[in-house]
Amino acid sequence: MKAIEITKPGVMQVVEREMPRLGKDDVLLKIKYVGFCGSDLSTFLGKNPMVQYPRIPGHEISAVIEAVGENVPADFQVGLGATVVPYTNCGHCTSCRKKRFNACRYNQTLGVQRDGAMTEYLAVPWQKILVDVALTDVQLALVEPLTVGFHAIDNAQVTDLDTVVVFGCGMIGSGAIVRAHLRGATVIAVDIDDSKLETAKKLGATHLINSKVQNLHEELEKLTHGNGPSVVIEAAGNPITYRAAIEEVAFAGKVVCIGYAAAEIAFPTKLWVQKEMEIMGSRNANPTDFEAVIKYLKNAGLDETLLISNIVSVDEAAGAMQKWSEDPGKILKILVRF
Repeated sequence: MKAIEITKPGVMQVVEREMPRLGKDDVLLKIKYVGFCGSDLSTFLGKNPMVQYPRIPGHEISAVIEAVGENVPADFQVGLGATVVPYTNCGHCTSCRKKRFNACRYNQTLGVQRDGAMTEYLAVPWQKILVDVALTDVQLALVEPLTVGFHAIDNAQVTDLDTVVVFGCGMIGSGAIVRAHLRGATVIAVDIDDSKLETAKKLGATHLINSKVQNLHEELEKLTHGNGPSVVIEAAGNPITYRAAIEEVAFAGKVVCIGYAAAEIAFPTKLWVQKEMEIMGSRNANPTDFEAVIKYLKNAGLDETLLISNIVSVDEAAGAMQKWSEDPGKILKILVRF
């Protein structure tokens, strides 16, 4: 079968791999679409410390059930559309014992610590399969990337009383904007790209700030009546936005960090103490986040083309990744069609 492989930094190619073996508890999936994630871009650029090469990327999955193992429950029928929870969890570490499986100490995500879904077929334990007949093939591929932003908003326990600032309106930030809007919060989207900000508005952002041409602090002061936002979501992974999150969040506010910054960041600890702020990380997503995204995609009437920058074939994937690496700020989501 065909597979897309990142052989080494800067080199992506189509290779032949053997068909996966179907275990008794496995579901064999015929892949329809797989999304390129920011982690895949980092792998391509040689900046992902969790990856060993060669690596098959991909964990944003749309597929159809091709076959099932003998121990798989009857709900998983051949021909049904499906997506995948792409993380492993050990069940024994401190995070797993608290039911926070997304932050398992020993997690291995498809396409990162282990080979991913950019293949024609993939065998997955049935416990990691989510079946939904109402979603289209394209929608199924958008479930996992949206869950990460949903999870960050859940971590912050956002309500309709909150004003939420989202730094970075890429795919992860878009998920946070959607979830905060669904919770009834006032959402302020911050980015340096006007097209992403316009998409953010369509997804539910109440206010838009282009921090490249507007004074971020002054705009936030006006929009929050001098109080600052009660919740800040850092989804850009930039030292500038990390520092801005600490500086702009309200007293007794919350900062939720999703993005990985390439460099170490120095923070003014005085603000930590004076504001008595909560600073938390947000990693991956839990099953309830997947359920919430699926419900949203079924009921919201979302035009998913808002979130998709390009759909390419397997043979076009390497070229699309190269273009993305040269201008990452313009891309929301690239889907590879199998």
